[in-house]
Amino acid sequence: MASSQPGIGVGGLARLRSVLPFSSRDWGLLLVIPGLVLFSSFMLYPIFYLFYISLTDATFAGSVIGGGAELIGFENYVELFADSQFWTSMSTTWLFVAVSLVIKVFVAVGIALVLNHARVLGKRYLRAAVIVPLGFPGIFTITVWRGMFSDARFGVFNTILGRYNGVMSSLSAPEFLLFDVPIGFLSGRWEAFFAYVTTEVWLAYPFMVIIIVSALQDVPRELHEAAMVDGAGFLQRFRTVTLPAIKGPVMFASILTAATSFQQFLIPWVFNQGGPSRKNELIIVYGYREAISFNEFGLSAAILIVAIAFIGLFMYVAVRYGGLAEGVGE
Repeated sequence: MASSQPGIGVGGLARLRSVLPFSSRDWGLLLVIPGLVLFSSFMLYPIFYLFYISLTDATFAGSVIGGGAELIGFENYVELFADSQFWTSMSTTWLFVAVSLVIKVFVAVGIALVLNHARVLGKRYLRAAVIVPLGFPGIFTITVWRGMFSDARFGVFNTILGRYNGVMSSLSAPEFLLFDVPIGFLSGRWEAFFAYVTTEVWLAYPFMVIIIVSALQDVPRELHEAAMVDGAGFLQRFRTVTLPAIKGPVMFASILTAATSFQQFLIPWVFNQGGPSRKNELIIVYGYREAISFNEFGLSAAILIVAIAFIGLFMYVAVRYGGLAEGVGE
């Protein structure tokens, strides 16, 4: 039943637009303004306020909220760049990003190829199983992995290595093939770093597998059949047909997971708080510790501003020179 209330209608909107002193472009800007306001409120304002804090001598939360901090210019940045711990943290963070990203790409591409192979049965169920890790809270998964990497002799991985040693010893294997257990996975620098990377790969690979499997399904089967007719083997078909087709999605997923890895906090903090002796302190952990443990809120804000600048530059370079911005703005 039609409403008895008078409506504006399309013609009424057209007349209203003709009366008001706005062009079509102005109407578009007016419609965008609410989104810009929300974006500024939840994204830009916190960043600008963080930058303001980095220019002060704030040493506790009350001085930040109550306005008791004094402006000191760029002294926090000077102190930061002169701190050897900052450079240790930054280099460790980028190494963590690079190593975990390379492993994630290889693991995700390999799993995606298996899940997309014609001879694999039950692919639908396998794909569902692969994304199961996404359903668990991050803190839960990280805590489980921390227990698996326990330094104790009866920790999961130390137990596995101990049984491996027993099997190899019964086979009279040379000593260099054996492990000196228990291994202090969380008390040694590179052992802990390996534990960080392993856990990060586990957290991120399902997302990458989803992206790559979707890309593989869009590769025309005819291209593979033509390459097979020409005598191309699996590796040749992967290099000439599959890889060019999935390059864009792999790049897209790699950029997103690399940005997430750069901001990783829970893994190092839950495992051993960036230890031993702060040698594995990723940049976000470094900023958090300066604020909470040492009450250096101004310096912590400077650390986070530098981290934002680095990750912003990384995203720009990756998108710009990774081919993901082709066609944008043309």
